[in-house]
Amino acid sequence: MKGKKTMSGLLAISLLAAIPSVPALAGPVKWTNVNAYEEQNESPFNKENYDFVKFSQVYKKLESINKQSNRMKIEVKGTSANGNPLYVVTIADPASHGKFGKIQALRKQMFKNPQKAQDWIAQNPDFKVPVMINGSIHGTEFVGTDAVLQLIERFATKSDSTTKKILANNILIFNVVQNPDGRIGAYRFNGEGIDLNRDFITQSQPETKETVALIKEWNPMVFLDTHGYVSNYAPNKQGLIEPCTPPHNPNYEYDLFEKWSMSGAEAMEKEIMADKANYSGSLYRDKMDGVYIPQRDDSAGWDDYPPIFTPMYALYHGAYGHTLEAPTNDLDGVRWMYNSVMGALKHATENKQAMITDQIEIFKRGINFDHPFHREGHFPKAYILPVDEKDPTVTRKAVSHLLNNDIDVVQAAKAFTAGGKTYAKGTYIVKMDQAKAGLANTMLWDGEDISDDTPVMYDISAWSLPELWGFTADAVHESVNVTAAKVNNLTGQGTLSGKGPFLIPNSSVKAVSLVNTLLKQGTAVKRDSKGNFYALAQANQVSEAVKKSGLQIKTAAVPADAAPLKSLKVAILKDQGIWKTQSHAGTKLSLKRLGFDVAEVTAMDVAAKGLAGYDVFVYSGTEEIIALAEDMYGPNKQFGFKNAGQLQDFKANLGAFLDKGGKYVAVGAGASIATASLGLTDDTVITADPNSNGIVNVDYDGDTVTAGYGKNDLGFVFQPVWYTNTENDKVEATFSTKPDFFVAGHWNDLYSENTRDSARGKAVIVKEKDKNVTMIGIEAGFRDHTDYLFRLMSNAIFEK
Repeated sequence: MKGKKTMSGLLAISLLAAIPSVPALAGPVKWTNVNAYEEQNESPFNKENYDFVKFSQVYKKLESINKQSNRMKIEVKGTSANGNPLYVVTIADPASHGKFGKIQALRKQMFKNPQKAQDWIAQNPDFKVPVMINGSIHGTEFVGTDAVLQLIERFATKSDSTTKKILANNILIFNVVQNPDGRIGAYRFNGEGIDLNRDFITQSQPETKETVALIKEWNPMVFLDTHGYVSNYAPNKQGLIEPCTPPHNPNYEYDLFEKWSMSGAEAMEKEIMADKANYSGSLYRDKMDGVYIPQRDDSAGWDDYPPIFTPMYALYHGAYGHTLEAPTNDLDGVRWMYNSVMGALKHATENKQAMITDQIEIFKRGINFDHPFHREGHFPKAYILPVDEKDPTVTRKAVSHLLNNDIDVVQAAKAFTAGGKTYAKGTYIVKMDQAKAGLANTMLWDGEDISDDTPVMYDISAWSLPELWGFTADAVHESVNVTAAKVNNLTGQGTLSGKGPFLIPNSSVKAVSLVNTLLKQGTAVKRDSKGNFYALAQANQVSEAVKKSGLQIKTAAVPADAAPLKSLKVAILKDQGIWKTQSHAGTKLSLKRLGFDVAEVTAMDVAAKGLAGYDVFVYSGTEEIIALAEDMYGPNKQFGFKNAGQLQDFKANLGAFLDKGGKYVAVGAGASIATASLGLTDDTVITADPNSNGIVNVDYDGDTVTAGYGKNDLGFVFQPVWYTNTENDKVEATFSTKPDFFVAGHWNDLYSENTRDSARGKAVIVKEKDKNVTMIGIEAGFRDHTDYLFRLMSNAIFEK
């Protein structure tokens, strides 16, 4: 009995509060210097400004606190896009530290024995749960990190009864500054221009990957994401605390989440209101009767549907995730954030036994394939991912992504049949009787059309990895019985057979990237009318690049219509931060992943210097990039043309670039509108509601610009756009004429006279006949997520 009881204790600690084994909590941290002269003091987009803690001071502050504490550990878990350190602070009752190293191997047993874990919790209330607080994912929302630093100081050094009680029951993990680049530069996005709080399904950025790794390491019971700024969303309701309005993603076990999310939010509200007398501003003292809680105080507009947001992603790992939006960017905002986190910690402490039991119930339902509040058949028994023998790179990327997100994948040891289809040896299988089935399903399902479910969505409403990355994931509703091995990591490299020339299919991002690599190293490459490539070289000249690509390349004859390519220099028009975003950033990263040399140029650069030295000019982003400052909203004016003369110079230099053989490619709705305003097309550009978005059926011609795509194929739209009066164009693709051409997402006609039905069959990719101008209405490079569509851009760039 004694041995069994000891093992149960170790199991509980491993389930709930294991810290990686370290010799001492306060080990040395590698410091990266930050040039304080580069740091900005404020953002023009913030209504209020104050002397927030600069990033260059954060480590000094942490080190100072650490010297006073035996509870605290500082780590650098990675670096940002611009190379700045990502600090993580863990605070725990020092009496617990000696136990952690012994039980690290048992840390994830709740995914294997959830019933055992629940039984132990019912009998043993003395355990700790991890709570994670994420600091300032948006760089201009300074109050989050400032509140985090105050919380760290309290829990590292204070010994009042509240502090001691919270530490007796919780392990606190602080992601101190999730976006150091944005904090330094006083911009919302990171150094690559990506909004990190839209990146959690794609995980393209190092900061996102670091947070994903932290969530996987801890599987926190509560996850708090600090933001700003929201005031008066309801009368005298200051700030915002989730849970959200509908619709809720059907892949959540939402009944378990909402049992605790509302009481948690109201506990935070209570803590804020209890401290009302200590706020200084009239907004708080005279106009704050509570906090805006979307699910309680509204019916639509602040949803938790897409897994792109940090707390929503954390929900799939069992966390009770909340976004916390402070009302103001000042010391009152810091106090509001501090109080809200304290309210959450008190709530977690008082309810941890029932909350952790319900968290484990999520994993238990997954393992038992028991989802009592989901419609029959919503979860398949398995997804089957066959591998393309010639180009396995897309499926391998998908499998790696699943593994990186704690999703179990196995690989068939022999051929098998399932769902009426036969699959080859080596096929990957995602069986859905696993702990994080909800996350697996939200990544692999096709999505749904929710246009009639709600009048408006906060952000995207469709993201299917198979459809938008371009791999097959067959859902089967029967048990898959085949000998299979668990996949722990993927290894493999490309192969080369024959003596050349070598066919490189126009099949994936990796394939196009290989072509650009070969062009840069001086290898002769041709492209045929179907978009495929041919490397005219000996095997030893291309073998190293092929190995790195992951493709299976063979010798083939070069068609007579194949034309030679050259390495091209691409310029993309830079959005410097209009409306706090860089709308070109996703396409920029997409082009880089395709292997192109890409330079960002501002509208003022083009007006002043032209485009000499570039072969291709890409416009992908808001039409306001070429607006006059006088026509722009307040803070956006800094990015606009200062006078009409600059705009005319921009047009003249762009015209000269085209006259000399340059190529212009517009991607998306904003760029299409701008193309028309610049006089580069006589098409009529028609746009639907700017918030409509989703996956659509598209009929591609399948040659030139749309080589590698076909009829009834897929595309993605965000503010759908189409073209009429296209007599002077070659129409390369149209929306499908099918009544149900809208596959998944949200596109209703409440806010636009240009209806979804009127878009059916309309041109969506066109090339001007009399000038080298291509417009791609599809969002081919959206947030670096739509891999399957990237080749529309490389086709347009390479096309003669």
